[in-house]
Amino acid sequence: MNEVARDRAGSSQRRHIEHDLLLAALPHPVLVLGDDDRVLYANLAAETFFSLSHGMLKRQTLPDIIAFSSPLGALVGQVRKSGATVNEYGVEVDLPRSGVHRLVDVFAGGIPEQPGLIVLMLQQRSMAQMIERQLTHRAAARSVSGMAAVLAHEIKNPLSGIRGAAQLLEPGLGDEDRALTQLICTETDRIRDLVDRMEVFGDERPLAAEPVNIHSVLDHVKRLAETGFADGIKVNVEYDPSLPPLPGNRDKLIQAFLNLVKNAAESIEESREPGGRIVLRTAFRPGVRLSVPGTGARVSLPLMIEVEDTGAGVPEELKPHLFDPFVTTKRKGTGLGLALVAKIIGDHGGVIECESVPKRTVFRVLLPLQDKKPRREK
Repeated sequence: MNEVARDRAGSSQRRHIEHDLLLAALPHPVLVLGDDDRVLYANLAAETFFSLSHGMLKRQTLPDIIAFSSPLGALVGQVRKSGATVNEYGVEVDLPRSGVHRLVDVFAGGIPEQPGLIVLMLQQRSMAQMIERQLTHRAAARSVSGMAAVLAHEIKNPLSGIRGAAQLLEPGLGDEDRALTQLICTETDRIRDLVDRMEVFGDERPLAAEPVNIHSVLDHVKRLAETGFADGIKVNVEYDPSLPPLPGNRDKLIQAFLNLVKNAAESIEESREPGGRIVLRTAFRPGVRLSVPGTGARVSLPLMIEVEDTGAGVPEELKPHLFDPFVTTKRKGTGLGLALVAKIIGDHGGVIECESVPKRTVFRVLLPLQDKKPRREK
């Protein structure tokens, strides 16, 4: 009997180890909750998600690690009451310890062999949403491209005529009327400058790409910022030195990241909090792949560049439309800056997304590696 019991205990222990290995290998956070919603088990992905170690998580209940208003607790309660498995998509989860806001799909169910225990698995939707939004941003950029071409032809030429007529009238007018013709010239110049900025969206020529050192680009942006608009704001760098060159246009990449750093500096100034800081960060993230619409191709986007700031953050109502044209929170802004950044990143085959809470806003850019040269047919 003792030998049989030992065999059973050994078999049970092996199954337990296999289950642990299987759950640890899952890329999605998994929690096992007891009767009182205390965490009994958390896999490695859950430790990363909640920014707590396994030992710390096992000292917590679910209400301790999520915000009081989160619907996650109600879903767990629904599983306990009905005994059925619950799948809920697009659930907002606020983590009060880290101040992070996440959107997840939730899968929750009981364990028939152990009544009272609940298995909770969360699947983050950030990457899927990033790709979906980028397709929307690119469609918006194409709409602006067509409008820009029309504006360039239909507005700029008449503006030149209006300005020329005002200048011809000016010498024969008195001081009071001359001020009006000068106003006409000033306003036509302002409209012309706006149309010039929009013309950039109409440039559909293929990108003249060459290998670019992204750290050289960011260092150049850092120098421009520190000697100009970000004077007095600390700009830190956290680079991954192993990053290879990326295929791109150096001038356009400088334009895009300079715009992001300028926005970060303005957000810090707006918050009026002392000790504002901007961080330029790079990393290599293998496994991020984007399906190209209309083809079966999948493009790898492993190069990550982040611009993080401690500013006021992005208003919640603007987040879904942040990269759309003419969307801005600035009184004198045109709302074309971030739309242009999205176009430049899209022209480089990448995507851009924003995560923002007060005192922490991150613009994250994902870009591809150098394309492999196609084989020539013999």
